Amino acid sequence: MNSSFIQKNSVEYCFENVTKSCIKLSRSVGERALLYFVFVLSVLITIGGNLVVIISISHFKQLHSPNNLLVLSLAIADFLLGLFVLPFSMIRSVERCWYMGSLFCQLHTCVDILLCTTSIFHLCLIAIDRYYAVCEPLHYASKITIQVSWMFVTLGWVLPAIYSFGIIFTKSNDQGLEELVAVLSCEGGCLLLFNKLWAILDAVVFFAPCFGMIGIYARIYTVARNQARLIQTMEDRTFSLEDSRRRAQQNREQKAAKTLGIVMGVYLVCWVPYFIDTMIDVYLNFATPAAIFDGFIWLGYINSTFNPLIYAFFYPWFQKALKLIVTLKIFCPNSSRMKLYTE
Repeated sequence: MNSSFIQKNSVEYCFENVTKSCIKLSRSVGERALLYFVFVLSVLITIGGNLVVIISISHFKQLHSPNNLLVLSLAIADFLLGLFVLPFSMIRSVERCWYMGSLFCQLHTCVDILLCTTSIFHLCLIAIDRYYAVCEPLHYASKITIQVSWMFVTLGWVLPAIYSFGIIFTKSNDQGLEELVAVLSCEGGCLLLFNKLWAILDAVVFFAPCFGMIGIYARIYTVARNQARLIQTMEDRTFSLEDSRRRAQQNREQKAAKTLGIVMGVYLVCWVPYFIDTMIDVYLNFATPAAIFDGFIWLGYINSTFNPLIYAFFYPWFQKALKLIVTLKIFCPNSSRMKLYTE
C-alpha cells in the first residue's frame, strides 16, 4: 500500500493540479543542462549564421543576383525557424511538456510546417536556377532575371503557406483518427498525427521535389564534367580577356552549383528519416518511440544550422563578408560596394 502510494506520487505531471495532465518526463538536472546546452547552441548558430547570410546578400551590391535572391529567401526561412520554432520545440523536447496552450500549439505547428516546406521548395527552385546557369549559360541572363527570381520566391512562400495552414486549421490530417487523438490528448501536449492519406501526401510533397532536384543536379554534373574536359583540351590556347572572363564566370557557376548540391544533399540526409518514419508509422499504429521520433524531427531542424556552415566552408565571399560584419566595416561609407570576389 505504501509502496504504491510512493510510486504514484513519484510520477511528475506537466500541470500538477489539472485533470488529465500529460506525464512529465523525469530527467536529472545534469541531463536537462546538457540537452539545453546542445539545443541552445544549435539555435544560436542557426539564428546567427543565417543572419550573416541575410545581412551579406542584402548589404553588398555585388551579391545582388537572381541566384543569391533565392539563397537569401532560404536563409530567411532558416532564420525564422531558429527564431520562432526551435526555442519552443527545445522546451517541449527537454521537458516533454507544452506550456504555451493549444492555440499557440496550432500556430507553432503551422509555422514549423510552413518553414520546413519552404526550404524544400526553395532548394528545388535554386536547382532550376543552377541548371540554366551551368547548362544554358548563354540564355541564363535572359531567362532567370531578378523579376523571375521574385516570382520564384513568391511561389516558394505562398504554396507552403496554403499547404501548412490548410492542413492544421481544417484538421484534415487527423480525420479518421479522432478516437486515437482523444485518447492521446492531454493538458501539456502538442500532438500532430497524420492519417494514411495525409501521411502519403506529406511524403509526396517532400519526395517529389527531391527526385526532381536529384535529376537536375545529375544533369548539371554531366554538363559541368563535359565543360571541364573541353577546357582541359584547350589549355594551350591563348585566351582573350573576354574568354578569360567567361571561363571565370563559368567556374563560379559550377562551384555554386556544387555547393548548392551539397546543401541539397545535407537537406536530404537530415529530413529523409523523418518523412520515411511519418509515412510508415501510420501503418504501424504510431509505434515509433517518442524519443526516436523527436530525434528525427531535430535532425531535420539541424539542417537549418548546417546551411550557413556550408556557405562558410565553400564560399570565399561569405568568409570575407563575415569578417567585414564582425569588424563592423560594413558601417563604413560605400561599404556596400566592396568587392567580395573578382569579376
